[in-house]
Amino acid sequence: MSRFFLISIYLLLPHTYSMASSQSIKYDATFGIFGTIGSIENTIKKENKKYTIHSTVTFSGLAKLLMGGQTEYYISKGFIKKGLMISNFYSMASMKNDTKKLKEYFIDHENKRVIKRVRKWKNKILVQETKEVLTFYAKNDLLTLYFNLGVAVATKGKTYHFKAVGLEKQNGKVQITVPSLPEEKSYIKELGAGSLLYAKALIYQKNFKNKKGDILLSLASDSYIEKCVIKDILMFGDAKIFRAK
Repeated sequence: MSRFFLISIYLLLPHTYSMASSQSIKYDATFGIFGTIGSIENTIKKENKKYTIHSTVTFSGLAKLLMGGQTEYYISKGFIKKGLMISNFYSMASMKNDTKKLKEYFIDHENKRVIKRVRKWKNKILVQETKEVLTFYAKNDLLTLYFNLGVAVATKGKTYHFKAVGLEKQNGKVQITVPSLPEEKSYIKELGAGSLLYAKALIYQKNFKNKKGDILLSLASDSYIEKCVIKDILMFGDAKIFRAK
């Protein structure tokens, strides 16, 4: 259950493009019979053509019990070019009891390679450290990929293909489809009417019924993600993420 919740946070970031700004936004997540399973808090800062994104995932209720009180932290840093954020650094940290695990990605655009470093601490003592060069290069991490949606996937009825660090199990590949106007009916049924843009991201993960699943999302008129539905999660059905009021 953790994996979908963590993937879904990347779809829930505000889409603003001013040259000097700081934005914060919160989302709540529910999952079938489990009810509310957590919240996602995001802060995006942009200044002088540079950006920083901080995202924190906190579990609650039964999910908190199952996850052992785990909290997840995500950071992306880089620069802005032609309205798009391009990542130089991405990290994913998890804290659980006396254990901390940190994954860091260093993106070398000049040599078109990505170096991944993984470290793990137990009782504040480093017990594991590995380093590798990924088999693919990408300008995006998962945060920037979805944060850039408002600029990168503007044409209706078109399918886009991207690569993003943080999805090594599928070689970084992400497919995002913007439905045509007639196709939007099924999206409206799931997400509600009146959105500025609808889209679908195809993710390959073992947690889905058929080892792949669709993440549907809607973009509000103020350029913030309003709602997200993660389809067909094993026998539990759909997970839903709503913008907090």
